Amino acid sequence: MTNLEEAFPEVDPGVKPLGSRILIQVRSPETKSKGGIILTEGDKDTQYWNTTVAKVISVGSLAFRNRNTQEPWPEGDWCQPGDFVRAPRYGGDRWKHTDESGNTGYFCLINDLDVLASITTDPLAIRAFI
Repeated sequence: MTNLEEAFPEVDPGVKPLGSRILIQVRSPETKSKGGIILTEGDKDTQYWNTTVAKVISVGSLAFRNRNTQEPWPEGDWCQPGDFVRAPRYGGDRWKHTDESGNTGYFCLINDLDVLASITTDPLAIRAFI
């Protein structure tokens, strides 16, 4: 992928996270190799499941809050919509959604505690282990 728009196309996932959940958009799998070879569905599926780079789409109202008191965590929010994060490889509830205009996005709902790291470099430079 050459740009963020291809890796993270703007697609309405049709869901809103509740409670302490975070809605992330997982990087779309590449369709061609650098040499121009069209990748098989198996290759794309492997890429999808091994990708841990995601863009935060929205955050539930109780995310980053003490579960008992509802007070914000002392260290604050770990991420906000628009941030790029590392997410668990197999965690969360994952799905693919194609909107009315034909754009397809890959999404996942995770718990706020499941955010592994904030990405501080180019998210396209982080590659899935295949």
